[in-house]
Amino acid sequence: MRILKDISPIGIFAAAVLMAHGAAAQSVTNMNAMRGLVSVTTLGITGAGKAALASNFTVTCDIQSGSANEFLLLSFPDQQQQALRDAFISGIAYELADGLGNKLGDAYKATTSHTSADDCKTSGLISILPAVGRLIAFANATSHADSDVAKYFFANETLDGREPVSVEAMVVLSEVSGTTDVFGKAYKPSGDSSRPDTCGAKTNPFGNPRPFQTALHLTEYNGKDFCGTETPNTAYLCGPKQNLVANPAYPSGHTVYGYMESLLLALLVPERYQQMVTRAAEYGNDRIVLGAHSAMDVLAGRTLAQYDLAQLLADKADYVGVKRGEVEIDDFREALAAARADLTAAFEHACGGKIADCATQDQSRFADPTKNRAFYEATQTYGLPVVFANNAEGTEDVAKFAPEAGYLLTMAFPILTLAQADAILTLTEGPGGGFLDNGSAFGVYSRLDLYKAAEQAAALSNRH
Repeated sequence: MRILKDISPIGIFAAAVLMAHGAAAQSVTNMNAMRGLVSVTTLGITGAGKAALASNFTVTCDIQSGSANEFLLLSFPDQQQQALRDAFISGIAYELADGLGNKLGDAYKATTSHTSADDCKTSGLISILPAVGRLIAFANATSHADSDVAKYFFANETLDGREPVSVEAMVVLSEVSGTTDVFGKAYKPSGDSSRPDTCGAKTNPFGNPRPFQTALHLTEYNGKDFCGTETPNTAYLCGPKQNLVANPAYPSGHTVYGYMESLLLALLVPERYQQMVTRAAEYGNDRIVLGAHSAMDVLAGRTLAQYDLAQLLADKADYVGVKRGEVEIDDFREALAAARADLTAAFEHACGGKIADCATQDQSRFADPTKNRAFYEATQTYGLPVVFANNAEGTEDVAKFAPEAGYLLTMAFPILTLAQADAILTLTEGPGGGFLDNGSAFGVYSRLDLYKAAEQAAALSNRH
């Protein structure tokens, strides 16, 4: 039986800006994220947890090398190239818009301006639709701050690698008897001669090393990045493009970003909801292909993004009504509606017709719903074993434990009530008992299968 744990508001709110590290004490949203993701710190205690860690290592290495024969939307060499392009973060969903299909994807890109004068080291990407840019910026600032604080907290119980966390945050670990640097303890220790010396980085100085620091073999390859520059994948692991040597692995920040922005596009363009969640899954999976993250990192990133977005859509205190960077939103659903109105007008002008018609004009890798579904489902758990057996059987009532999750459907399919949406999410849940499904309300988000849920929601909407 699931025990409902309330992720209670603890700590002092500090406005968090995208890419800012540990600027102040943990906010309420930071604390919720840490409490939600903390079960990873207990995996070294039990046999089931150790088995999950071992599986995570094997699955990750096999995906990165291509030996997993993972179901992909592209051939493995082409997916490696896509992973190299996906190392880039635009901040306005520019590179994720291909999930909208050829016609709408091009139309979305036309609503942005993109300049980079220094080979993508910095870039200026701006939405020319203020309501869309505002919505994305606020959501990104929320989830990125949560992800960033969690990274260092789970690595060495600090804000940024050095500054200690608050006393309240320390309780998060002590109340579950958890430990920091779980990946560092579980995988090859520093100095092991069997490990590769990729970029001269055999370990992470703060803890929770990344796959390129722990794998017995890293598959290195070359290709063109987002800016079209020929570069090796290692340039996005240990520089000069992006240096992750001292950046802890868990959770995957890129995955948080990819899911947050892809889900926002899914809500803004419901006709492409399933394709956009597929794009999110691909973006997260590409972090494994690149060598930057493990399956657990990606699953944690996906869960955090879905959780944070649901809280925003529910207009929860401390998620809205605060200033993040230069943006403040008091009513997130209202902000979403304003962004949708602007984007719809731009799309209809660009397409010369209704969005529903333009949405079907697609010859991209997302054009086949059967393949989309198969790929998304393959990333649902990555085949990692059950850790919490008590939660493995049956489904868990979303309306009871995480009722705000229903907004992830109702805002795209308004014919649904929140109760109906929660019922669909319950019916379509993925396997339970995974390493995040520890009995918390947050853990329910790790089971959400938004592809199957959207199928049912769309079918119900089409009947009305």
